[in-house]
Amino acid sequence: MFISYFDESGDDGYPKYSSPLFILTSIYMHKHSWKDNYIKFKNSRKELKEKYHFPVKLEMHTKHFLTDKHPYRKFKWDRQTKRNIIYTMFETVNTLNLKVINVVINKEKIKKNDYDIMDTALTYSIQRIENDLNRNHQDSHFLIITDEGRIGKMRSTARKIQSINYIPSNFSGSYNNPIKKLIEDPLPKNSSESYFIQISDMISYIVNLYYLKEYLNEKWANRVYSILENGDEMKMLDLIHDILNLEASTGDKYGIVHYPK
Repeated sequence: MFISYFDESGDDGYPKYSSPLFILTSIYMHKHSWKDNYIKFKNSRKELKEKYHFPVKLEMHTKHFLTDKHPYRKFKWDRQTKRNIIYTMFETVNTLNLKVINVVINKEKIKKNDYDIMDTALTYSIQRIENDLNRNHQDSHFLIITDEGRIGKMRSTARKIQSINYIPSNFSGSYNNPIKKLIEDPLPKNSSESYFIQISDMISYIVNLYYLKEYLNEKWANRVYSILENGDEMKMLDLIHDILNLEASTGDKYGIVHYPK
């Protein structure tokens, strides 16, 4: 049995939206790795508390952390301290026994008004977890744990693709290949109570920064530049390179799946 955790960066609105990108990040691990992963990350959080007074139970919401929003502003960390905190977290994540899949929906390439952002991103992510399990863990299944905000939409998609999941054929048209390894509906959990959802959020936001620079040639928000500099996003992704599911997409060096093509 594998346990997967999902979180996102950007909004899933379309055709009206506030961000050009929607990134859905999933991390997944075997049930036997869960406890060790949890202990390693919690111990790292304890070290961050000792070094930088970052509370063990304080939720890490990466965008707000880097842009100095509530509740992080009150700690008055300087630039180098914030860099040390987020780099330490990425270094710790790379020691965990898990895999990561990132799916990016680039709204600037969408050509139809009824494009369902969340449905598309979640479908691609679930397909790739299933593909990995089919290749490497044929007898295993998985379940999804996610933040409470989009549980209704995710439940609807997860149910649908277990009966209807059309895959393009190498010959012509497409064929139905229902998802078989997903069990249960996606289960809700408050992100403030899950280190693993927070890890998904952290990776998702850095992938957002990477994609903005690499594919859209756009600048980040000024507040982000007050902490990070160009190239930091790639250094952090390089730090977790070993746990990225590179087979998810061969078109990007970090295995990032991006649509529309």
